[in-house]
Amino acid sequence: MDLNAVRTFAAVADTGQFRHAAVDLSITQQAVSKRIAALEKDLGVRLFVRTAHGAQLTIDGQVFLPHARALLQAEERAAASVRPGTRALRVDVIGRRAAPAGLLRDFHRAHPDVELEVVTLFDADAAVAAVHSGTIDASFRAVTPPGQRLPDGVNATRAFDEPLQLVTGAAHEFAPARAVTPAQLAGHRIWMPGNVPGTEWTAYYDDLAAAFGFTIEVTGPNFGPDALLDTIADSSTLATFLSEQTPLVWPVGYDLRRIPLRDPTPVYPHSLLWHADNQHPALTALRNHLASARPDRDDADVWVPRWAQRSDSSDGAS
Repeated sequence: MDLNAVRTFAAVADTGQFRHAAVDLSITQQAVSKRIAALEKDLGVRLFVRTAHGAQLTIDGQVFLPHARALLQAEERAAASVRPGTRALRVDVIGRRAAPAGLLRDFHRAHPDVELEVVTLFDADAAVAAVHSGTIDASFRAVTPPGQRLPDGVNATRAFDEPLQLVTGAAHEFAPARAVTPAQLAGHRIWMPGNVPGTEWTAYYDDLAAAFGFTIEVTGPNFGPDALLDTIADSSTLATFLSEQTPLVWPVGYDLRRIPLRDPTPVYPHSLLWHADNQHPALTALRNHLASARPDRDDADVWVPRWAQRSDSSDGAS
């Protein structure tokens, strides 16, 4: 059904005059007549009877009028649901306990009027595809593993470097240490059962292990962080990595140790991805917030893979 014709029908019903409806709609009276005639032909009934005083609704016109108004209201709701600034800003994060989720919480505190919808897609490939297709507005991801190129229109800029910590049980040899260098981990086993081949986080940790000579182990099922910490707490040989900003609570008896990594500090390099054509005003606010909130860090003091070093892009290249 032609909604312009429905809108014209409602305007004539409200004004009682084809001429007045034409003025309200900024079209000619002839155009009003043509739209009404087309709608009547489509419905197979007469909607108006012309009288000396204007246009009077027929019985069919009276029955159709509330449905016509409902159609126009539905049209307005549909348009409003996607109109920039009226729908929630949809943002993907790698995990709800990771640093980007905290960045979004800080952004929402600074902009409480912005409605956010937080999603967690599987990996960077899924996130890039979603940004490119417009199913999400933005994503926090580490981009890009060697050989990957961002699609045309998808931009990326480094948003946050998330420092890693070593987590051990009380019996591990590094448990008493106040800090550990990555070089000291050579020959040690770092257990990370959540690493999945082909994902950006596995590419990151594989490069980190290769750079400093330790082993990333992924054996066994991934039952989540609680089960991971159960195993680490009881082991004298296994350790794992966590972000220094990851909030975790464990039983006192675990006696787990979170040990800073220094000289250099491995950081997980989160970039913000967005599409250049996205006009959502909250996206601009988010980008400005991240730019102002990002702390200065000396690149000499941190470690990231070569493919992630200052991967700022505005032309689709990584």
